[in-house]
Amino acid sequence: MNDPLISLVDIEQKLQHESPQKIIKYALSQYENIAISFSGAEDVVLIEMARNYRPDVQVFCLDTGRLHQETYRYLEKVRKHYGIKIEIMAPDGEALHQLTSEKGLFSFYEDGHHECCGIRKTQPLRKKLATVDAWITGQRKDQSRTRAEIPVIQDDKLFARPNGTLTKFNPLANWSSQEVWAYIRMCEIPYNELHDRGFISIGCEPCTRPVGPNQHEREGRWWWEEATKKECGLHSGNISN
Repeated sequence: MNDPLISLVDIEQKLQHESPQKIIKYALSQYENIAISFSGAEDVVLIEMARNYRPDVQVFCLDTGRLHQETYRYLEKVRKHYGIKIEIMAPDGEALHQLTSEKGLFSFYEDGHHECCGIRKTQPLRKKLATVDAWITGQRKDQSRTRAEIPVIQDDKLFARPNGTLTKFNPLANWSSQEVWAYIRMCEIPYNELHDRGFISIGCEPCTRPVGPNQHEREGRWWWEEATKKECGLHSGNISN
């Protein structure tokens, strides 16, 4: 950041009522080494907005090895549409081999999803975030109870390097799903074809299903678990915060 004497709390108070575009513009102006975490509808909106300020901003994606084929096609579509590089982060092969050898391919249905997500998502994310000073996510407050109080900017102690700092931006925190999709349609932004088949929040294929009328979008994720456990570890800091 340009002025380390200004606290994140002060900045959050100033930015909390600003538009996502202004929040992204601020983030990119303050941090050279910053990256967008990309996986779905909210994240591609961030890419669309960020390209107006820095077309070459870093973009990365977590490839768990269990994504839908439609999601892999979507990643390629976004890469070509924006002419950008998308860094693909994969899980550690040895850790994955040990998990599947000992517990099989669907252990999460029996003992919860956190161990599998830890290997396939959290560890690769930690590896990537160790190389940047800040990151941008597509979290929204209305996505779940665990995200209801997220600020637009926060000190990410969960993934910060030892003796280092990491700033996390959530520019869409105050937007609703309707606002996200209105922006997607207005700007003709590419989206995952699974959305047309009832999927809203899209993760790994075994852990994601379509939602019915009047169901909350997160009900399609880890549907066999309690609502308070519907975080994979990428944003677990929301709970403790």
